[in-house]
Amino acid sequence: MPKLPLRINVLLFIAIAVVVTILGMLSQAYLPERFFYDAYTIALDRYNESGWIGSYPFSMSFYEITGLNSIDFSLVGLIQIPIIFIAISTLGIPKTFSKLTLRNFLAWISLLLIAFFVSYPSKEFINILYLALIAYALTRSTSLTKKMLISSVLFFIFSWFFRPYYLLVPIIAACLYVVNFISIRNKPFSNILTGLVFAIFISLAYGVVKGDFMSSSSRESLNYERLEQKDQNADTMILSPLPTETVVGESISIFYGFLTVNFPVNALKFWYKPQVIVFLLFQIVLFIVLFRVYGKVLKNKAYQHEQWILNLIFAYFILQGVFEPDLGSAIRHKIGVLPILWLAIYYDKNLIGKPARIKKYVFKNV
Repeated sequence: MPKLPLRINVLLFIAIAVVVTILGMLSQAYLPERFFYDAYTIALDRYNESGWIGSYPFSMSFYEITGLNSIDFSLVGLIQIPIIFIAISTLGIPKTFSKLTLRNFLAWISLLLIAFFVSYPSKEFINILYLALIAYALTRSTSLTKKMLISSVLFFIFSWFFRPYYLLVPIIAACLYVVNFISIRNKPFSNILTGLVFAIFISLAYGVVKGDFMSSSSRESLNYERLEQKDQNADTMILSPLPTETVVGESISIFYGFLTVNFPVNALKFWYKPQVIVFLLFQIVLFIVLFRVYGKVLKNKAYQHEQWILNLIFAYFILQGVFEPDLGSAIRHKIGVLPILWLAIYYDKNLIGKPARIKKYVFKNV
């Protein structure tokens, strides 16, 4: 029996994978040195910090065990990038992937960004692989309750040994899920607003227990330290317009951070930096498209599985507004959740499995 030729959508996906792999292997030739600061920290482990708890210690141990810390970065890219593309392909490649549409364009750009952020020792490589596991669970034909439970447990586990703030992703997503049962207009906007208020409440509660609010103890403290050190690469950092030591200041900081990370029009002041403007446009368009998708799935009860995925995405976007120190980190970490973004972008392309409906027949006595 003759083999069927590959479909054009699969061929394009493979072609993009090849191009991204080549770009990734050559990344040291064209990317600024600051892109590799984390890579050197992870690969060299100068202060013997490797371990299994925390993103840096875990990454150091991972790259030491796999031996990827001892080979040239070009070879690391050659190994890592195809693995990521294989992981994404297991989620499904839409039949319409080859068509020139806005959603496809966002997907193509997202895949292209892998070359810039994951072609060398990187925490995002581990992040993408783990999130691919969660995304794969979300594509299975199981009940929504099971998907919510499994994905939440996986996020909780990941937060324990890698990124602590991931603990809050399913919690805020669950808040958005509950809010959706309330009959209100403009559900996407009201859901996100409720999620932001809930994040503020969590931050204030954290402040009562720890003494510092969340954005104050993470983003703000880091950025003020960078200012004191006169870090030349901190020009796109995110600083609250008000001091974050007060309830009002912390609340405004979280709202401001969310808008800056996801709708960064204030970054237009960097018009003379083409790379910043490209990243800015990507984030704005991505947010607008996903906001519209969110509105569609919230209106349609048939999209309950898709709603949970969008809840996870916007919960993550909200948390980025709390923790992201600068615009560069924001887009790097968005690529880290690419598997979930993939399912959100292609929410209506039959990538997300659902339990088969059982038809009930009623037989009448004749």
